Amino acid sequence: MKKSLQYAGQVYDTKELSAIVKCVSDLRIAAGPNVEAFEKKMVGRLKSPDNQQWLHGLAVNSGSSASLLAVSSLTSAKLKDYAGNGQGGRRAKAGDEVITVACCFPTTIAPIIQNGIVPVFVDIDIPSYNINIERMKEALSSKTVAVVLAHTLGNPFNVSEVLKFCRQNGLWLIEDNCDSLGSRYLLDGVWMNTGTFGDISTMSFYPPHHITTGEGGMVVTGNAVLWKIIKSLRDWGRDCHCPPGKDNDCLQRFVQQHGDLPRGYDHKYVYSHLGYNLKMVEPCGALGIVQLDKLDDFIVKRKRNWSRLKEGLSGLEGFVFPTANENSDPSWFSFMMLSKKRESIVNNLENYFGIQTRPLFTGNILKHPCMTEYEYSHRVVGDFVNSDNVMNNGFMVGVYPGLSDEDIDYMVESIKSAARIGG
Repeated sequence: MKKSLQYAGQVYDTKELSAIVKCVSDLRIAAGPNVEAFEKKMVGRLKSPDNQQWLHGLAVNSGSSASLLAVSSLTSAKLKDYAGNGQGGRRAKAGDEVITVACCFPTTIAPIIQNGIVPVFVDIDIPSYNINIERMKEALSSKTVAVVLAHTLGNPFNVSEVLKFCRQNGLWLIEDNCDSLGSRYLLDGVWMNTGTFGDISTMSFYPPHHITTGEGGMVVTGNAVLWKIIKSLRDWGRDCHCPPGKDNDCLQRFVQQHGDLPRGYDHKYVYSHLGYNLKMVEPCGALGIVQLDKLDDFIVKRKRNWSRLKEGLSGLEGFVFPTANENSDPSWFSFMMLSKKRESIVNNLENYFGIQTRPLFTGNILKHPCMTEYEYSHRVVGDFVNSDNVMNNGFMVGVYPGLSDEDIDYMVESIKSAARIGG
């Protein structure tokens, strides 16, 4: 019997409904106490018993906005005299370079280019689907200011090597945690959550991700200087850090000198950056609080679904399946496959068996119209054999917690059948 199985989707119940109804009935729409509580709860969730470093979360309206804020913050004039703590510190200027991978999501690249920084693309490894470490090292130049990487499909990249590379070369690390909330990595004998390694980390709460607020994201940092910059950029670019609706918490609102403004100019309307309004709205914060309570259960289900798929498909000839990186404990985003029969298999799964599939995002962004039809400044290091392989032969199916054991078993048999039909 044909099913209809999404590759991802929200998993809600009456708790989320109640949270939304309460927000609406209280007429709380703009960012307020729920958003603030969600920020604090997320930071608490990212920490571990052995890893209690200072972190601060700033909720935003999407993961893409989180990426925009993360990259833009590195260009702030407030970093011109900043000396970091051995983990970055140089202000990014137009023409500087950022190392990243070609097999990526486009909004990872957009803010790099929009800030006048040059993306330097390298290939990935298979079957981890994360950055090739040797290519990363080859990409280093005197202009390199940062590394921007995602934990692809929830599989942590080689955190140990990437951190070592960044620290030895004085580079910022922006850690894209959008697809990997709940994943862990064993660093120096301590299990740590992804999203706590970078100078800045980003998250998305769009429905396919590990928790969802409908729309929404978050920027997390343990660096107080970067936190102030990101908060300013998120909140119109203003210099004041008073929460919305609060005035003069610092008792300095009308007594300071800022640039060439008249002394005592209202600090709430002093702008230290050309920023945006990218805040999360209050109902999304309320959803996030409820969803975080369910995250542990969601992680268990994702891992179980992923393992059932890999075990059920393990003997399938001509397929390449993902492998977790050493010292990692992934909270899987989806189940990735490579097959030279991809086109036929995907068509059969979608049209005959009712199973949604997706490519691994851009596969190779360098082949997309957004790069081939515009003269964006970029640099490439080496070839892209693996990214092209993913682009030509890769597809993924869902493991999200809304799928039952019966659904996964149906997927296994359908993929096997589709492979046979594909010849």
